[in-house]
Amino acid sequence: MTTVLPDTEVGPLLRDWREQRRISQLELALRADSSARHISFIETGRSRPSEDMVLRLAEHLDIPVRERNALLVLAGYAPRYPQTSLDDPAMASLRESLERLLAAYEPYPALVVDGTYGVVAANRGVALLLEGVPEKLLAPPLNAMRLTLHPEGLAPRIVNLPEWRADLLAQMDRQIALVRSPALRELYDEVAAYPSPARAGGTDRTAEGSNGAVPVADRADGAGRERDRAAAFALPMLLEHGGRVLSFVSSIATFNTPMDVTVAELAIETFLPADRETAAYLHAHVPS
Repeated sequence: MTTVLPDTEVGPLLRDWREQRRISQLELALRADSSARHISFIETGRSRPSEDMVLRLAEHLDIPVRERNALLVLAGYAPRYPQTSLDDPAMASLRESLERLLAAYEPYPALVVDGTYGVVAANRGVALLLEGVPEKLLAPPLNAMRLTLHPEGLAPRIVNLPEWRADLLAQMDRQIALVRSPALRELYDEVAAYPSPARAGGTDRTAEGSNGAVPVADRADGAGRERDRAAAFALPMLLEHGGRVLSFVSSIATFNTPMDVTVAELAIETFLPADRETAAYLHAHVPS
């Protein structure tokens, strides 16, 4: 949950958001159909913004809906956006739609996470990649960042772990600056402190089958080739599984114009095979 200090005022907080977005008072005024003088008065506390003005400024500053609620409360108004549990009957259609979406993406991995990377749902492609992860990491509440970066999780099997870890931590850092979540900061501090795991798969092993994925024994050269192939459009995650190195690029989708805090913080992450060998391996190993 977002924490707002008791002595925080809405004006300075709006100014912080404007400065973070690198927008001048004049530019914000033009966007919000106001004046730079009025924006200045709001930011310095000389003028109390109306409820509509708070919402207009928040919209033009692209402030997350949870933070918009906090701004409204500070300005003396009731929160506008509800926070509905995914277990609520009102969310049944959303849950069903997410499950259909994840199932349709199989055999490729896909999952849904909340604002602190808690796993809300995942498909069988993800389950395949998590084979061999200790039960203690798979016990609820499941967290995608812990699963990925923990030295007993996926980290020992990520061939390009330094690059992938740096990218994930940078992603979390940007999110913390945006939503100012103590829970997210605590998670960041935890996973950033994980020790580097011992590299798995040091022996000359290959998986049975003829799908063409890269054997572990060849991964020093093979990982480089796959990285070069995928790096033209995105940083790949090179993951060892079953004696092979699989190559993925990920994409993240969120809901457009959310009206509920829970929905606003959901993200759908999909992992696209970065080469034909990885796609063939998934089609051969994920149950249809």
